[in-house]
Amino acid sequence: MKYCSLCGSQDLIFKVPSGDSLPRYICGGCETIHYVNPKIIVGAIPTYKDQILLCKRAIEPRKGKWTLPCGYMENGETVEEGAARETLEEANARIVIKNLQSVYSIPYINQVYLVFNSELLDLDFSAGEESLEVELFNEEDIPWSEIAFSAIKFSLETFLQDRKEGNLHITRVGRYALNKKDKF
Repeated sequence: MKYCSLCGSQDLIFKVPSGDSLPRYICGGCETIHYVNPKIIVGAIPTYKDQILLCKRAIEPRKGKWTLPCGYMENGETVEEGAARETLEEANARIVIKNLQSVYSIPYINQVYLVFNSELLDLDFSAGEESLEVELFNEEDIPWSEIAFSAIKFSLETFLQDRKEGNLHITRVGRYALNKKDKF
């Protein structure tokens, strides 16, 4: 951080503020404490009968790989609204959110995924701007070697396991154990 986003001062100090436990940037000009927090990614597992809707990414990272419709949460929306918005943006699909399916943390890149069980309201879907194509997959046809992200693989695997066991009402929690030396 080079400038205070509130007053524009370059007088920034990186230290632990009084009453806190982690170092933060503090502006020497206006004394604003700048908190930097993880990014929240919201998404859905849109289903129709026994099929799951996946999107082939048209953008980096992992262009050409398959994913669930997911993306960064926006200010002013709930996590459920964000998941429905991302599904509409990436797959032109309308869904009804059922429940939170998984929470997946990636501390190394400061991301937290919240993925919801959902059902397609209709079969009127198509590729959005960030997708090359969208397709409904049966479990046996999911292109596992072409899944874009570890959080998506975790969500799909646990969803399928929970569906087999009749436990779609539970939330799974996972994390990516990435060493700082590894390339994400």
